[in-house]
Amino acid sequence: MYKILISDKLAEAGINYLNDRDDIHIHIETGLNEDGLCEIIGDFDALLIRSDTKVTEKVLKAASRLKVVGRAGIGVDNVDLAAATEQGVIVMNTPDANATTTAELAIAHLLSLSRHLPFADRSIRAGKWERSKLMGSEVAHKTLSILGFGTIGRIVSQRALGLGMQVIAYDPFVTPEIFESYGVKPVDLDQLIEKADYLTLHCPLIEKTKNIIGRNQLARMKKSAMLINCARGGLIDEAALYDALVNNDIAGAALDVYEHEPPVNSPLLTLDNIVFTPHLGASTSEAQVAVSVEIARQAVTYLTTGEAVNALNLPRMSAEQLKKASQFMRLANILGKVLANLATKPIERVEVALFGKASEVEARPVSVEALVGLLAGKLSTPVNRVNAEKIAKRQGIALVESKTEETHDYLSLVKVTGFCGDQSISLSGTLLGESHPRLVQVDRFEIEVVPEGTLIVTRHDDKPGVISAISAVLGNSNINITRMEVSAADEEERAMAVISISEPLTDEILGQLCDVPAVCQATQIIL
Repeated sequence: MYKILISDKLAEAGINYLNDRDDIHIHIETGLNEDGLCEIIGDFDALLIRSDTKVTEKVLKAASRLKVVGRAGIGVDNVDLAAATEQGVIVMNTPDANATTTAELAIAHLLSLSRHLPFADRSIRAGKWERSKLMGSEVAHKTLSILGFGTIGRIVSQRALGLGMQVIAYDPFVTPEIFESYGVKPVDLDQLIEKADYLTLHCPLIEKTKNIIGRNQLARMKKSAMLINCARGGLIDEAALYDALVNNDIAGAALDVYEHEPPVNSPLLTLDNIVFTPHLGASTSEAQVAVSVEIARQAVTYLTTGEAVNALNLPRMSAEQLKKASQFMRLANILGKVLANLATKPIERVEVALFGKASEVEARPVSVEALVGLLAGKLSTPVNRVNAEKIAKRQGIALVESKTEETHDYLSLVKVTGFCGDQSISLSGTLLGESHPRLVQVDRFEIEVVPEGTLIVTRHDDKPGVISAISAVLGNSNINITRMEVSAADEEERAMAVISISEPLTDEILGQLCDVPAVCQATQIIL
């Protein structure tokens, strides 16, 4: 049974979706401040929010079992993404569920600016008839510049083309083929700004886009141009926008989002050539239902299958890709755990190589799971596939990965090698029947081991009586041997034994094994 906390208002359809599941228990409590959220968050596997709840570092540290934060909407400015990643918590949003609604609001603002609709409404209400003063302009044949050509930007482009506009766009992460398929001309940022009759923003707020429309950009726009922002506050330098509007450097603007919401005491509120809406981008009944149902589905999917749809701090893997890679990820995790136990010095570099059928899956999820196995339980911070790379880097561990279709005696093989200065430990594993993991090589020793439960790994002189002496120590301690594999000797006349036992050894018994004269090393591994 997974427990989900809903701390902001979600549409009833989303709540009903969760209530209809037997494996989900939900608790709804809105209006929580940071301390109130910290008091209860420790009991939940998932947290579903909108824009009111602030998911701070303090909240995340109190969330001992939290696996996912789901934002019903696009923006996650109210979530400390770095802290979530540090704590191994997935953060996901619903970027497409309210895309049409936001795009339509941008078009509505474009038309409203073109025909002075808010001013005309106020004029009529004041008993005036100012037709000559309210001369507008057609949008047909005008140039619409779109900054950011993701889902919303693309919908805006289709609506604008339907109005007979010329559409150009700038997005450094979109290929020319995508622009061409939408009938939109790609341009650089300077051209986008200079050619715009209307400039609409549809990009995320990140470090590189903060104040992307500032004093210099506004100065290069046409004096007849209109600026529209239904994306995120902070994309526009509002002080520079105020000066541009006062000095008639641009003709007008429409804002749905602001640097500070609500924009109390903003000087922009004193101007007549700007239109405001109170962050209405997702405020339609259809969008509210869509984002609520979608984030509920995404959270359940992640909790029950591990597929992280629209995760912001984890590479996207489809359910099919995840299914194909999952067993190799499990194998890599096991190899990482064994490596952690065999290493006697700090690991500086981990190399993960995929051979044969293993090379057909995405390498990064498999490599990351090797890091999870290596680091989990060794640090105060929980380690999982969300934060393993970041934690490894902080610990000074480099990750190198490779893959090849070549086979090494096995149809599929995962090899994990840890480097400690001038020393290395290499482990290879395979899958039997595509689902049963086996450890098949440790350094130069070929040995087939079922990697589960408690294992004792010995390195010993290859001479008669050693295995019986080891067995005697375990037998005298009432420890049952369930499996035992012994390798052939190497060029130094040393062999390896991997022994599966019924229960973990005490330090005293492990010490007795080490005291067997021919035993050079004995290590206990609990998987």
